[in-house]
Amino acid sequence: MLRRRIADCLVIVLSATILSLSYYLFVYPNEFAPSGLPGFFTLLQYLFHLNVGYLTFVINVPLVIATYLLVGKEYALKSALFTVVFSGLLVALEYVPLDRFAYYTENGTSTIMAPIAGGVVSGFCYGIVMRRNSSTGGTDLVAAIVNRYRPEYNMVWIIFAINASVAVCSYFVYGFHFEPVIMCLVYCFLTSQVSDMLLKGFKEAVKFEVITDQPKELAAAIRIKLYHGVTELPAKGSFTGKDKTLLICVVNKREIVKFQRIIEEFPGTFAYLTPVRETMGNFRRGK
Repeated sequence: MLRRRIADCLVIVLSATILSLSYYLFVYPNEFAPSGLPGFFTLLQYLFHLNVGYLTFVINVPLVIATYLLVGKEYALKSALFTVVFSGLLVALEYVPLDRFAYYTENGTSTIMAPIAGGVVSGFCYGIVMRRNSSTGGTDLVAAIVNRYRPEYNMVWIIFAINASVAVCSYFVYGFHFEPVIMCLVYCFLTSQVSDMLLKGFKEAVKFEVITDQPKELAAAIRIKLYHGVTELPAKGSFTGKDKTLLICVVNKREIVKFQRIIEEFPGTFAYLTPVRETMGNFRRGK
């Protein structure tokens, strides 16, 4: 348990470090606002030269306290760790010469690559942190608090409204140009897509549901040839009125053809498959 907590903290610190570096390498040099509350703070930094790190820390202190009292201690403490590291590095990196590593083009070409790179990095950090029962602060903490008392509220629309507001404000802050708006939208979109991919997992598989009147023989063939277990459920055909059995089995994508060949050996068997985004549990390979 202790080892897992230490690993979680190390991952959170690493994610906060990577995200803060991406601000100096991709966001600030190309003059666009990222997603969420840091997007508003970036606009304020551009207008009034206020460091995003200070603003992020100040706004997250009451949010973390409220989350600690109302939502959960572990979630709040891990979110506080991310906030402290992220805010502190945003302040400290201001004094580190990173210009030689920053991505920007003097003639303005390929500026769209900056929000693409920044959005991917942001989505990666966000997804990794969320899988550790933590958050990046700001909007996530607000969502957790609102969900505590109003679980019926759809926070997706609230987050969308915040990001849309940042994009609209970018037009006025960055000299009435549409390019910062587009860059902000690209950043928000990629952050959402990459983080969603990480949260849902990469263990893609397929689930077969098979209707058969030879359940014992078919299940034995699946166990012997594919080393997979099978779940049996009673079923009944509405057309024939005969008793059937529904077999459920999750296999890897590379095993689809093998599974189909096994089914072909049992006439009168009907099957269909659906995609599975993540598999969880303790599994043992059959012998």
